[in-house]
Amino acid sequence: MKLRHATARAAFTLLEMILAIGVASIVLAVVSTTLFAALHLRDATSDAVDAATPVDQALAILRRDLQCAVTPKSGGVLSGDFKTGSVMSLGINEPVAAEIFTATGALAENEPWGDIQRVTYELKDAADPAAAGKDLYRSVTRNLLGSDAPDVADQWLLGGVASVQFSCYDGSQWFDSWDTTDTLSVNTNLPVAVRVHIELATPKAAIEIFVPIDSQSRTNRTSGS
Repeated sequence: MKLRHATARAAFTLLEMILAIGVASIVLAVVSTTLFAALHLRDATSDAVDAATPVDQALAILRRDLQCAVTPKSGGVLSGDFKTGSVMSLGINEPVAAEIFTATGALAENEPWGDIQRVTYELKDAADPAAAGKDLYRSVTRNLLGSDAPDVADQWLLGGVASVQFSCYDGSQWFDSWDTTDTLSVNTNLPVAVRVHIELATPKAAIEIFVPIDSQSRTNRTSGS
């Protein structure tokens, strides 16, 4: 009889089973909620990183082109013009926002070009007609000595752009347009700094960078003998 009584006391009651199941259900609910919240945060973070990556790459390319801008020189083919505003560039039908001669060309054995290249930045219609805004393109011309029509290579930088504007600083004030080839203008040298303002269509946001330019030429006019 004592053995049967001890065995009976070692078993779980129905109330204990219900309480154990209830506690386990609460723990599982908390764990699943935490897990789904962590997965949602991971997806949101991944989307934010993916969205920021093209912007960061575009700004890095812009900054490098501006920092390596070639100083202007009258009559120099491999020296550089620097133009911003509504610029007509050779080989491109539509006006561009900026035309820069910059020493950012990659040297390679199979490409007989120097490191100086002509770079333009312009907005073009998006490939998807339903997409908001336009696409920002960087067009590059490597063969600056060719006599034929220049071979312009387009590089897609950023989508969903509403507008892009280059402003140049001469040391005292900002200008919306700049042209080192205009002999009637006082701004025939490189600007001291350049501000690039990009308005995004989706999402509604603005991006702005300031790039100082250290290289300056003493003059861009050749002296006559």
